[in-house]
Amino acid sequence: MTSAIQSTTPLHIDIVSDIVCPWCYIGKRRLEQALALFAQQHPEQAAPALRWLPFQLNPDMPAQGMSRSDYLLRKFGQADGGDRYAHVKAEGLKENLPFALDRVQRMPNTLKSHALVAAAYEFGVQPQIKEALMHAFFMDGIDMTDDQQLIAVAQSAGMPAEAANAVLQDTAAHQDIAAQDAELRRIGINGVPFFIINRQYGISGAQPPEALLAAMEQAIKEPTSR
Repeated sequence: MTSAIQSTTPLHIDIVSDIVCPWCYIGKRRLEQALALFAQQHPEQAAPALRWLPFQLNPDMPAQGMSRSDYLLRKFGQADGGDRYAHVKAEGLKENLPFALDRVQRMPNTLKSHALVAAAYEFGVQPQIKEALMHAFFMDGIDMTDDQQLIAVAQSAGMPAEAANAVLQDTAAHQDIAAQDAELRRIGINGVPFFIINRQYGISGAQPPEALLAAMEQAIKEPTSR
């Protein structure tokens, strides 16, 4: 029989990811599927509480970013990336994510975007802003080095424009994001997406929904260390 503690105390899932990581977007969709399965199979359980944590794929990216062609040339030796993205595009389509990578003209430094996501937690709209930023980058190809475009995306997801602007101008908030990123690397996270369930179970990569569900089910059987 499920205990009252199990049914009223939700699982806590931290998701470590970057906004410009296509596998993180795929992982987000698979997590959403896993959460739907969890709700169906465990109606006695409270919905898991989610929190998105920052990770920069390119922590050394200049604050002003760089052209995507220069980025791809530096990373892969080809200004168009060659066929490197064929697999990720195919996997994205399986999750109804039609990546439009050809629209992306500039690779950004993502500190400011992560600061928006962190601040959105206090406004209760963190999932919405995470989704809006990823959609804006991968589908619309917005320039995420442009504060006005970031403000517009944040506002569309429920954060007041003045609050978003304050975050984008807050260098202390950006430094805090860099410190969180460094701490996550220090504890051994060196690739994303990475899911941490109840601070006990770590799952690396855009795993199938069933794998994420299995980890959640294991976590509800164990005493939490939170």
